[in-house]
Amino acid sequence: MMPVQTDIAPGLPSSTSLIREDLFPIREVARLTGVNPVTLRAWERRYGLILPTRTESGHRLYSMTDIERVRSILGWIERGVAVSKVGKILSKTEPPIISDERLQVDCAQWQEQVQAAVSAFDDIQLERIYGQIFSSYSQTVVFQDILIPLWKQLLQRQETFGLTSEWLFLDAFLRSRVSKRLLLMRSAQTRRVLLSALDCQCHELELLVAALLLGGTETNIRMLTVGQPFDELTLVCQRSKPDVLVLFSNHVPASELPRRLKRLAMSLDCQLLLAGDASDLAQESLAGSSIGCLGNEGSLMRQRLKQFLAGNLDT
Repeated sequence: MMPVQTDIAPGLPSSTSLIREDLFPIREVARLTGVNPVTLRAWERRYGLILPTRTESGHRLYSMTDIERVRSILGWIERGVAVSKVGKILSKTEPPIISDERLQVDCAQWQEQVQAAVSAFDDIQLERIYGQIFSSYSQTVVFQDILIPLWKQLLQRQETFGLTSEWLFLDAFLRSRVSKRLLLMRSAQTRRVLLSALDCQCHELELLVAALLLGGTETNIRMLTVGQPFDELTLVCQRSKPDVLVLFSNHVPASELPRRLKRLAMSLDCQLLLAGDASDLAQESLAGSSIGCLGNEGSLMRQRLKQFLAGNLDT
């Protein structure tokens, strides 16, 4: 089931144009979380634990924030907390729920502050803002809705004098901070995931962020350097023995990509998955193959990876 893309609210600053929200119908939320639709409706009506968006015809649509909240509710219930008391616990442990429009405005304001620090080449101020953003939002929102869209804007406008220097400054800062977070995540988990750029089709920061968003307590992410030859991936996997090889790309896939991926999958002793924008674009052409598609949204990529590792998601 493909997510529903919402439109950008009118009247917002142009800097929000890259911020989009994926919304999912109740049956997809039930599949992702294991909570049946009847229970989801009860949590909404009786306890006000979830506040999904409604279409004009009354159908419920859930954001990734809603899905994460469902998982939190389920976690507390599994620990023995009565569902009637979960709301009070969440109100103390989670930031307040804000509307999509408010989130867009907030993201634009944070981007303006980051841009000001970058324009001044002020790493101390940038560090302070970076910490404040993380204290307010989830890791997925921080990168996918605030920092990476601004990073892309600077990358795409390098013909303007000075913006190449600004992009390099922000790129170096973010690569350093994401690398530190990845080091803190590394552990001796048994489920090993090898992540590689597909045909060098991304910058190092994009691959680092993908590794960060895919990672979790259940997985041990290892990232290959951008520039890894496609034809040598089989050799690398034979020697490193990962449980899963994830290829990442945000580029439109070439027509021959499905054929190349299927040939690669036949040579591997591990599961082959595709992530990033290319995953959504190539999903139809890979239907029926052993290659799984993780999508391009952080929380959804991580959830699907967990399901593939558990053997619970059809390829």
